[in-house]
Amino acid sequence: MTVKCNRPIDYFDIPPPISAAQQHGVYPQLNHDERARLNFVSACNRVVTTCLSPGNQTAYDAEELPAFQKQHGSLPNSRHEDSRAMNANSFQRLWGATRRNLMEIRQQAGAAVVLRQLDELAERARQLNDGDDNLVLDKLVKIPPYVAEVDHHCMPGSYYRELVDGDVSPAANYDIGFFVTTGGTVGPLNDEAGKAIAQWVKDSARQHRPEFKPRRILDIGVAAGHNIVPIAKMFPDAQVTALDVSAPMLRYAHARAKSLGVQNIRFVQMSGEDLSAFDDESFDWVQTSVFLHELSAKALPRVLSECRRVLKPGGLTLHLEQPQYDDNMPIFEQFMRDWDAYNNSEPFWTALHAIDMDTALAATGFDASDVFHAELTRAHTQAPTDGDNQAGQDFGREPVWHAYGAWRSDWGANHGQR
Repeated sequence: MTVKCNRPIDYFDIPPPISAAQQHGVYPQLNHDERARLNFVSACNRVVTTCLSPGNQTAYDAEELPAFQKQHGSLPNSRHEDSRAMNANSFQRLWGATRRNLMEIRQQAGAAVVLRQLDELAERARQLNDGDDNLVLDKLVKIPPYVAEVDHHCMPGSYYRELVDGDVSPAANYDIGFFVTTGGTVGPLNDEAGKAIAQWVKDSARQHRPEFKPRRILDIGVAAGHNIVPIAKMFPDAQVTALDVSAPMLRYAHARAKSLGVQNIRFVQMSGEDLSAFDDESFDWVQTSVFLHELSAKALPRVLSECRRVLKPGGLTLHLEQPQYDDNMPIFEQFMRDWDAYNNSEPFWTALHAIDMDTALAATGFDASDVFHAELTRAHTQAPTDGDNQAGQDFGREPVWHAYGAWRSDWGANHGQR
């Protein structure tokens, strides 16, 4: 099979260079060669997304569907049957190998940057963090096995590895790497998802619940703090608590937020599975952003239940993720979205997206009428998109998010948010 790119090469907007990322107090310093390597990976990712990715659909339609139907006398009826067919397809294997290798190259390039300045980054974070009560670390917090046993997105040691005292290198690597992997489409501070959440909540409250003025906000799985900063800025009178199990991530996130002038966030080392440090009904808004897919099947209901327990009556819980697999999503798309689960060290991805989140939220105590879905998009775009829905060809990496949420009341159903 021959697959041709359906656009001339000069169509591709070169992604913004890594130098376009906004600097802050703990952002790694990059030399010329490091910038060149990262820019190369970013440009390659853009070509894979806009040119190679659509070839998977062509290969599926032209080769695998006819072969499957000839062999079985029917069309595939699940993403698993699609997977067995497509994983043997030469084009899909080429695309997958290219994508996986680019992720590994990205991780290696990022690691080279942060390891070169390991002590310097730790010292810069220490100067911002020492003596500040808004950073609370707890050496007794254990890294749960579903985190400790996974090198997420092919990052050796994942988010929690500590090589020196005060280490922030995993978060620094993640910070520069996220900009590269997304081609800058989530903004100079990698915070477009956080901006989208903040704006959606503000608009939704203005339209449906004008009395909602959150005073206490809880974010679970804050990582490097990209998404919580714009939320804290949008609601400056709120006291924000941001949790993570990783000390390096929290050191970096706190130092980053402080250097950006945001000081109403308290970063705490804690697992979302056990929020016993907080009283029942103690937060107006409890949320996660692109975090639930990191949880095991046992951990997910515990986290959701704790979110419900600490939520005040009339409060909001919101979880930003990719959409569920359901009858409205073509099984080919489900198969493509599963790629990260099997090839990019995201083992819980496929299970999460096969769960009925409405049922999962209702099981924690929300009435069915409390639950709603929302589509959130970035405020600005630097990625090429057009009537062919090119971003959608990448099945999950474009900055378009699906939110599962609930008001702790019957507000959602009665006001048309469903």
